[in-house]
Amino acid sequence: MLRRSLLGAATAALALTVIAGLGLVGCGSPRMAALHANCTTKGLKWKLTVLHKAPHSTHREARLSVVNKSDRPCVFGGYPLFEVHVGKGPEADGAGRGTASPIDLRGGGTVTTALRYKDSDGAAGPASTATSPGCIVSNDEAIVAAPHDHEGGRRPIVARDEAGRRTPLDVCDDTIWMSPPAEVAK
Repeated sequence: MLRRSLLGAATAALALTVIAGLGLVGCGSPRMAALHANCTTKGLKWKLTVLHKAPHSTHREARLSVVNKSDRPCVFGGYPLFEVHVGKGPEADGAGRGTASPIDLRGGGTVTTALRYKDSDGAAGPASTATSPGCIVSNDEAIVAAPHDHEGGRRPIVARDEAGRRTPLDVCDDTIWMSPPAEVAK
């Protein structure tokens, strides 16, 4: 009889430990990310918003928003691929600033990344574009891909202003700086 009650107590203690551990880890934590597959470019909905320019600034801010279209969570593990180019000509690439932690992105969840790039240059040169003198790249589309899905998942997306109108990205440098991706709270 004593043996059964010790076995029952041990089972109850083990069950409470597992439940408490799951409560501490949570479904959206990096520890749970190891249980899910990486996000794929085609499984995500992409949006690029060019923000209003600050007066007298030579830089522009933009926001890249990514939504998990699936019902299942996936791991958004790092910086996305981000490129702006003119055909096979000049190109500006996204580069991360800071450490990007993996995000266990729930189904329907959103991740955002802030972008910052130089968009005006006082001196017009041979590489300048029609919309912004001195800039090397001007396009209203960018190429994106999920982290670790660069080869098979590249997708063009249209740049839009805050009112939803199509707008060009005039990039006057070869680098577009990206902040670490962050999940948007529910």
